[in-house]
Amino acid sequence: MFGELFPEAVRYAELLADAGVKRGLIGPREVPRLWERHLLNCAVLSEVVPEGVTVCDVGSGAGLPGIPLALVRPDLKITLLEPLLRRTNFLQEVVELLGLDHVTVVRGRAEEVLGTLQPVQVVTARAVAPLDRLAGWGVPLLKPYGEMLALKGDTAEEELHGARAALSKLGVVETEVLQVGEGVVDPLSTVVRVVVGESPGGVRFAAKRAKAARTGRTRRRR
Repeated sequence: MFGELFPEAVRYAELLADAGVKRGLIGPREVPRLWERHLLNCAVLSEVVPEGVTVCDVGSGAGLPGIPLALVRPDLKITLLEPLLRRTNFLQEVVELLGLDHVTVVRGRAEEVLGTLQPVQVVTARAVAPLDRLAGWGVPLLKPYGEMLALKGDTAEEELHGARAALSKLGVVETEVLQVGEGVVDPLSTVVRVVVGESPGGVRFAAKRAKAARTGRTRRRR
């Protein structure tokens, strides 16, 4: 799965099992199943990420799924977005130790960086929040016609059904539930894919982004 970067993947697993546990980023009970439940479960998300796109991993935490995705897809430009300082410190250390030049760590909440973080083509997330709330954070960060890929569990279909009204208001025009990782993970990883139209986040967020862009241009002229 990780090819030439397998040693880096091993190093990341070691960091999660050591510093990750000590800093409270991952539970000690997760250590024996780091590979199948976390690294591989996240790495297979690469199957549905288009080639050469910009990605923002919302609520990255200990770097899942952003770091495994970065290890298998050096063609991507990935931003790990995380609000907590102890987590961003850990993420920055991991990025530097593994030499992931195509990964950037940003501290902040999705709603706080809207208008300052460049819109991306793909937003990823794992175990951050229920789908309707997660979409409210992630979808506005997308470029027009971008997509959000959320790793979910057995309730994915149910969550998607309950979130349809909220997704529609956010400018989502297409949704589907995918199974990825055949031959790599068992059970397969479940991904909820939502695709936006011309106005990611809806009209309200489009206006907010435009205002932030105008403000930024004014500041630069000054």
